[in-house]
Amino acid sequence: MDRETLPLTGLTVVEFTHMVMGPSVGVILADLGADVIKVEPIGGDQTRRLLGSGAGYFPMFNRNKRSICLDLKSEQGIALAKRLVAGADILVENFRPGTLARLGLGYEAMAETNPRLIYCSAKGFLAGPYENRTALDEVTQMMGGLAYMTGPPGRPLRAGSSVIDITGGMFGVIGVLAALERRHRTGRGGEVKCSLFETTAFLVGQHMAQMAVTGQAAQPMPVRISAWAIYDVFETAQPEEQLFVGVVSDAQWTAFCAAFGLDDLGGDPALALNNQRVLARDAILPRVRAMFAGMRRDDLVAKLEAIGLPFAPIARPDDLFDDPHLNAAGGLLDVTIPGGAATRLPALPLEFDGERPGLHHDIPTIGRDGDAILRDLGFDDAEIAALTSSA
Repeated sequence: MDRETLPLTGLTVVEFTHMVMGPSVGVILADLGADVIKVEPIGGDQTRRLLGSGAGYFPMFNRNKRSICLDLKSEQGIALAKRLVAGADILVENFRPGTLARLGLGYEAMAETNPRLIYCSAKGFLAGPYENRTALDEVTQMMGGLAYMTGPPGRPLRAGSSVIDITGGMFGVIGVLAALERRHRTGRGGEVKCSLFETTAFLVGQHMAQMAVTGQAAQPMPVRISAWAIYDVFETAQPEEQLFVGVVSDAQWTAFCAAFGLDDLGGDPALALNNQRVLARDAILPRVRAMFAGMRRDDLVAKLEAIGLPFAPIARPDDLFDDPHLNAAGGLLDVTIPGGAATRLPALPLEFDGERPGLHHDIPTIGRDGDAILRDLGFDDAEIAALTSSA
C-alpha cells in the first residue's frame, strides 16, 4: 500500500520507548503512515541486545520508524529532544513515572511549548495506590487474574505472548486516535495514559461478569465448563497432528452430525439444543474423540472446511512463516533483522480499501536516520557534523 494513502500520513510521532509496550504503540502508528522518530540512547536501545525470549522484541516492534541517538543526560541532547517534540503531533513514552518530567520533557512542559501535542504514556498502572509500582507484562498477568485463568488449577501460567504489553499498546493507540479526533474539533492536544494492569482487568472482565451472573467464580480454562459440548483439541490418527474443533450452534451441530454419519446423535431431540448438549458432554465427547482418532488430520480438515465449521490445526509460531494465507496477500512483511539476515514478520492485521499497510522503513540500525532527522529540524551539514562529533 502506497504510504501516501495511509490514514496517518503527515503526522509526526516522537517515541521515547523501550521493550514492548511503548514500541507497540509506535509501530502501529508507523504502519498506519505516521513518521515515527525513535529516540534511542547513545549506543542504541538496550532492547536490541536482549537474548532468549526477548530476542524478537526489537525486530517485531520497530519497523517503519526512523532512529536517532540522543544523550538525554546532556544539555545538548535534551535541547534536541525538546526541539523534536516542539514540532511533533504525538509523543509516546513508557519509562518509569516521572522520568521524562525530571528531564524537562513531561506533559505539562511539552504542552506549554506545543499545545497541539498528544502525549501518550504507557505505564504499569493508571492512577491509584499502585501507580508508582514497577510492572511488567508477566507481573500484571499474575495479579490481574489472567495467569490464573490460563494455567491449570494451582499452576498459574502466563500467556504465550507479550499479550498485555501489546494489547495495552493497542489501547494506547485507541486513546491517541480519540485525542486526534478531539483535536480536530478543539485545536488542542492532551494527555493519554494506557496501562498493563487495567488492560489485564479489562481482558478478564468477562470472567468477573461470569461470577456476577452465576454466583460462581470462573474456573481456569483447562478445567472450565465450556459453553459448547464440542469445543476442544482432539487427537487424530497421527498423534503429533492435533486439531481444535468447535461446534457452537444448533445448525452447526446438525451439519456436523450429518457430515460424520452421527445420525443417531443428530436426530436425538434430547440433544437438539446447545445447553442440552453441554449437559451431555461426557457422553458426546468420548465418541467424537474415538472417531477423530481414527482419521487423518488432512481428511478431517477437508470435511470440516466443506461444512463451514470452526477448526484449527495446532501450529507453532514458526509454522506461520510458511502459512499460505499469510503469504498470499501481504500478511508477512520482508524485513532485515540484526546481523543483516532477511526474514518475514507479521503485518498490521488491518486492510484499508482492500490493501494491507506495508513496509516503508526497514528496521532501523542504531541512529540510522540521525542526520536526516536533524536536517528536517533545520540544521545544515556543518551544524550536523558538529553535533554528531560531540555526541
